[in-house]
Parts: sequence; structure tokens; C-alpha cells
Amino acid sequence: MTDVSVAQPRRTRVFARLHLHEAARRRAFDLVVVVFAALLLAPLALLVALAILLESGRPILFAQVRLGRGGLPFVMYKFRKFGPRAGAAGSPLTLEGDARMTTVGRVLMATKLDELPQFWNVLRGDMAVVGPRPESLAFADCFHDGFDEVLDHKPGLLGPCQILFRSESELHTRNVDPQRFYREVLFPLKARADMAYFRTRTLASDLALTVRGGLIVLVPRPMPEIAPDGTTLVPVSSGDASPPVQGTA
Repeated sequence: MTDVSVAQPRRTRVFARLHLHEAARRRAFDLVVVVFAALLLAPLALLVALAILLESGRPILFAQVRLGRGGLPFVMYKFRKFGPRAGAAGSPLTLEGDARMTTVGRVLMATKLDELPQFWNVLRGDMAVVGPRPESLAFADCFHDGFDEVLDHKPGLLGPCQILFRSESELHTRNVDPQRFYREVLFPLKARADMAYFRTRTLASDLALTVRGGLIVLVPRPMPEIAPDGTTLVPVSSGDASPPVQGTA
């Protein structure tokens, strides 16, 4: 009994130290990437901000509350893709051909440059470079049946789902409500992909994923027609459900 009672706290302290060291390494990795991105992408970010300002005025940034690690909310920032009067009353999903989108917004959506302000979230510690995509509060109820495991990890700019579903807005099933399709098909697929990766992640795998994510942005690939579970995915067409008129970006 004495050996067990003494050994157990010792193991706990060892695991706690290992966890702290791993967290420190990941934080250092995030900060290095943020500094590198700031030096490399600052001129591009200024051009994007100027383009938004000239086309549709202020605000340049779009702020939205998202779910962070442990389900705690935080404010995530993007370059604004929708018109300044789009409001927040519409669909939380952005579909292909969304009427709320500005001309600059369409370019930002295609290139993912709207995500650049999230390096500020990484610097603040709200997000990491690699992590699950931070989910909208509108879909907070989807984290059930084990999917809440995704919330054990700090959300990130890049992750398996950000790569696999890079052009998520192009996916739709005919005659199915977009939000229902997201809840019943896309969200479970994304959650399973995240859990499979983050259960065995290493710093080396995060680095490889970061490089891969950067290459995917530069050289985009078409979305798959068949999802991993066999679900048929087809691009949105004019005959499918119409995109919403107002909402968030």
C-alpha cells in the first residue's frame, strides 16, 4: 500500500512536467511561426486591408465569437468578406455564390487570405498554428457522442480538416438544407479526422502539416467527390438550395 500511494503521485508529477514541457515547445513553435509570418506576410496583409477599404469601407476586420479549448468562447478575427451591412442574423455557413460576398471577399475566400488576422489570435494564445478549426457557436450543440474530445485541443489556423475541407463551401447535397448537411455529414467527418490526428500528434507532424497547409494554399486541389465514409459530395449548382442573404463570415 505504501509503495502504491507514494509511486502514484510521483508518476503524476512526471506526466505533469512532460505535459508542461510539451506545451512550452508547442507555444515556442507557434511564436516562431507568427514572427516568420509577420515578416513575410505583413505587406500582403496591408494590401488586403487597403482593397477592402477601397471597395466597401470599414470595418476591415470581422470579429466573431468561436469555441476555444474546453468549450470556452473567444473572439476570432478575419478580414471581412461580406458587405458591411450583412449583419449577423443570417446563416453561419458561407456557401458558394453567397450573395453576401463582396468581390474582394470572393478572392479572399478562394485564397484563404481572410484568415491572416488569426495570427493575432495565435500570438494572444487563443489559437495555435495547428489545431482543430474553431467552431461557430451556432454548432456548439454538435459536440456530443464523443465529439467533445475535439475541444480538448486549442483551435488552430491549420489542421487536417482545414486541408481536407479547404473548399468546404463548394460541398452540398442536392435538396438538403445546408445547416442540416453540415450537422449530419460534414461536422462528424471533420470531428473524426481531427480526433484521429490529434490523438497521436507530435511536434514533427505539426511541422509537416504546417508545410503541407502552406502548399495547399499556394496550389489548391479540388475537393473530393466522395467523403471518407462514402457520402457523395457534389458542388453547389444553381439548381440547389439558394445561399442565405445575411449572416456571418
